[in-house]
Amino acid sequence: MIIWIASYPKSGNTWVRAFLTAYYFTKDGVYDPKELKQIPDYPNAKIIGKNIKENTIHLYWKESQEKFTKDNKIIFLKTHNALLTIGKYPFTTPKLTRGVIYIVRDPRNVITSLKNHMDFTSYEEAFNFMTDKNIILTNKEKIFSRNQFISSWRINYSSWTKMNTFKKLLIRYEDMITKPERTFKQLILFTNMISNHENKINEEKFKNAILTTSFENMKKSEQKGEFNENVNSPLNNNKREFFYLGPNNDWKKLLDDKITNKMNQYYKNDLKLLRYEI
Repeated sequence: MIIWIASYPKSGNTWVRAFLTAYYFTKDGVYDPKELKQIPDYPNAKIIGKNIKENTIHLYWKESQEKFTKDNKIIFLKTHNALLTIGKYPFTTPKLTRGVIYIVRDPRNVITSLKNHMDFTSYEEAFNFMTDKNIILTNKEKIFSRNQFISSWRINYSSWTKMNTFKKLLIRYEDMITKPERTFKQLILFTNMISNHENKINEEKFKNAILTTSFENMKKSEQKGEFNENVNSPLNNNKREFFYLGPNNDWKKLLDDKITNKMNQYYKNDLKLLRYEI
């Protein structure tokens, strides 16, 4: 059975993956970059296969996920895919999924990180990307088994958080920064509950996992060449810095009045619902 680690891009998914990897896949809770593969990206070529045609990946969702249900073991999978149905093919079903941990981030901070990550030339270009419901994440090698239908920020977030077909936990990126112990304990307790683990938290592993997966340590790991999930710029093919600003990413300091007002108006209801300042 699958536990999804889902989010729109640049919302803290890798941070949550790193924490869960440290807590569940090491002896002492100390993060090991080599173990990040324990929570693979989905979809990917290894799970689905490389030789599929363009625009057919939805035909393989059910078959590829059924591999994880045969022995009734729990597997974590990371995705940026929206929880959508293409034709008669749903992304996942209650028979395949035990639950989802969805990470949401203030869209005004997503846009600043996304602009850097995708090497957009302007915030206007990044805004158009975030509001386009037809966005598909692809890769330059054209391995179509890695395509993710992320849709828009709003559709992505609401598709996972407004469904009631399986258990879900919504985590705000900002709470991981300001209330890490409370937020990550909530994460462990939810995971233990839906995976039938012992509900008791190992305090030593927990503290080590929080400490060693801090933004500063993850950034150092990337600088040492231990992190290999960077993307290349579509403009010049240079590697983009993955761990960019993190907790220092403050839309109030980075966005001008024009794009701030535009986003406040467009996302007004979402910001209120998620308890973000307007």
